[in-house]
This record gives sequence, structure tokens and C-alpha cells, in this order.
Amino acid sequence: MPPWNEIDTVMFDMDGTLLDLHFDSYFWQHLLPLTYAQQHRIDPIEAHQFCEATSERVFGTLDWYCLDYWRDTLDVDITALKHTITDKIRVRPNVENLLSELNALGKRVLLVTNAHPQSLALKMQHTDIADYFHQRISSHQLELAKENEGFWGKLQLIEAFDPARTLLLDDSLPVLRRAQSEGIGHLLAIHQPDSERPGLALAEFTQVHDFEEIMPSRVRAA
Repeated sequence: MPPWNEIDTVMFDMDGTLLDLHFDSYFWQHLLPLTYAQQHRIDPIEAHQFCEATSERVFGTLDWYCLDYWRDTLDVDITALKHTITDKIRVRPNVENLLSELNALGKRVLLVTNAHPQSLALKMQHTDIADYFHQRISSHQLELAKENEGFWGKLQLIEAFDPARTLLLDDSLPVLRRAQSEGIGHLLAIHQPDSERPGLALAEFTQVHDFEEIMPSRVRAA
């Protein structure tokens, strides 16, 4: 249970934290390679290998998350393709309950994501969680991915927060490690970002299985 009385700002990742990562897993590992193969008339296995190799080259950089980069590299309309599977966009259990409680307690609630602004807009369009956040921030605004050195300091240029009194919830180990190294005081990992895949073993950070576990109201009721 987070020490809520020691936390003023709560930052949430989006994909894999607030939303089921299955949408993104399906898109990037199945739909996009298949579409690339069909459009360029190549073998699906070859297409998948090309997409995987391209991903590995830019992993950990902002390009890895950039829809413009992938559009230009693959010559595929990434945004339009994402619109074909919006039925797979799902909010994780108890997300809205937790966001509602945090707002009621007067916490500063932020969405801080590596997702491209177009992806962020799409996800907000197809969920009911946008209004819970005081700010919705894409790392593209800062021209750094969340796992890149200096991101969390640069974030303070557009959102004043005390790192020691901030909680970050994220499903990415590199992001959590970077946030820790740059002074974010409270960190929680997500146990099972993708509902259709096994949970993650992130032993160095406390994991959340269900947001019900960390509801502030549970502390008051105890």
C-alpha cells in the first residue's frame, strides 16, 4: 500500500498500466507485420522479421514509439490501421475507481506516456478516463522517451512536482529504473500488463496485481 499521506502527485503510464497492453501487443506483433506483408507482397515471415529487426534498432528511443517513424519506414498508415481494432482498447479493472478516489483526495493526477500523441488521442477517444487527469503528457512533447536520461527532470519544465512526493505506476522496467535514478520517490510496477500473457517478474519493484489493492479507501477503512 502506498503511503498516500506522503504523496502529492500520482503519475500513470497508459499502455499496460491503465489500459490492457493486449491492444498494442496484437497491433505491433501481428496486425502490422501482416499488413506490411500484404501491402508489399512479401512473405509474412519475412515481414515479421523485418519489423522485428527494425524495432530492435530503435528500441529504447523515441522513434520506437513514434507513429511517424513507423509510417515512413514501413509505408503503412499506422494511425488508420490502429482505428481498425479499437474494439481491443480496454481499461484495466478498477482504474476508474482509483482515479476517482485520487481526485477526491486532491492528488495531482497525471497521465505520462511514451505513446505518440495520435495514439494517446485514440485511446482517450475510446475510453472514459480522460477527464480524471490534470495533464495528459506524451513524451514526444519533451523529445525524450521516459527511459532516457534527463526525462524526469525535463518533465518538471511543464509540470511542477516534488519527485520525493510523487508516485509513478508503470509496466516498464527501464522506465521505473530511470525514474528511480532521477529521484521519483515512490514506484509501483504492474504485474500483468497484457491480460492474455503471463505476469512479469519485476522483483526489484513492488507489483500491483489489481488497483483494488492500493485504493486509498482501504487505508481509511482499516
